[in-house]
Parts: sequence; C-alpha cells; structure tokens
Amino acid sequence: MDAIDKKILAELQRDGRQSITELAERVQLSLSPCHRRVRALEASGVIEGYHAVINAKKAGLGFEALLFVTISRSDSSTFATVEQQLADIPEVVQAQRLFGEPDYLVKVVTRSLEDYQRLFDERLTGIPGVERLRSTLVMRNVVSDRPLPV
Repeated sequence: MDAIDKKILAELQRDGRQSITELAERVQLSLSPCHRRVRALEASGVIEGYHAVINAKKAGLGFEALLFVTISRSDSSTFATVEQQLADIPEVVQAQRLFGEPDYLVKVVTRSLEDYQRLFDERLTGIPGVERLRSTLVMRNVVSDRPLPV
C-alpha cells in the first residue's frame, strides 16, 4: 500500500458515497487507475464494505451500556458458544475478546434502561459458560466512529 492508496482510504472514510470521479479528483488520479486501486483494496480485504453511520439516539436507541463478561472456563468450546450467543443478539453492536480480565467487552444499545434490564435478565444471563456480567452505563460518547489513521 502506497501513499496514493492511503489517500484513497482516507477519502473513502470521510465520504464512502462519493463517486469514483470525485474520488479520483480528490486524490489527483485519472479515473481508471483510481477505480483499479479501489477494486484492489476491496479485493485484498483492506476495504471490507461501505455503510451509513446512524445516530443511535435519533433512531430511538438512547440507552447504551458496556458489559464486561467473564467466562467460567477458558476452552475453545466455551469461547465459541459465548461468541455465537453474543453475535445472535441484535442489541449487541460490538463485542471484543480481550486478554486478561474480563474476557469480553460488549457494547449494547437499547431504547431504554427497562429494555436493557429485560435483555440482561432474559438473554445475557442465560449465555452458557458466562460466570459474571458487569455493566457500566455510558454517560456520553466522546470519540466514536473515527476514521482509522491511514
């Protein structure tokens, strides 16, 4: 990946909806080479996809919690079960397996505290292999959806 590819990535992170013509102009390339580079970045997996950034609060999802998950056993079966169960919950918008304690950091969004409590009681506490769940409520997001430094 060279400096031009990095410019392309920075531009696409800024505005993923811009046309190839606009992108080529912004990175000072002609249309065909710019298009080839974008396709190559997509094919290599550097660009995984394109999406809209949704304001959760305006979409009716005004409650956000971070959940710290500790599992009972550190074996591949438990990890696989926990990860599949978390992936199956639509309100789980991010889940990361960590080194050390806790085992997972999970970001959950719901409409309200009541909805979060119901999700916690009915789904999260029933995940096989989970030993402990701890929640922290998000006061406000300071940095989110920041483009990667390319």
